[in-house]
Amino acid sequence: MGRIKTIPIKSLGDRLLEEHADKFTTDFETNKKVIDSLKDMNSKKMRNVLAGYITKEVQKMKKAGQ
Repeated sequence: MGRIKTIPIKSLGDRLLEEHADKFTTDFETNKKVIDSLKDMNSKKMRNVLAGYITKEVQKMKKAGQ
């Protein structure tokens, strides 16, 4: 089991996915760079948690689409 994500991470991640779905991939490193370009994140840890959440959601969407 993984770590539980907080409501602000989920809501921000879902909003970013809705607005910029075409920019995110299943690669964590790429998603970190995309988040840096889209949002001015104060915390490196928060950026990484957000990138991990978005990566997992993109993987779920691709799996559901198959």
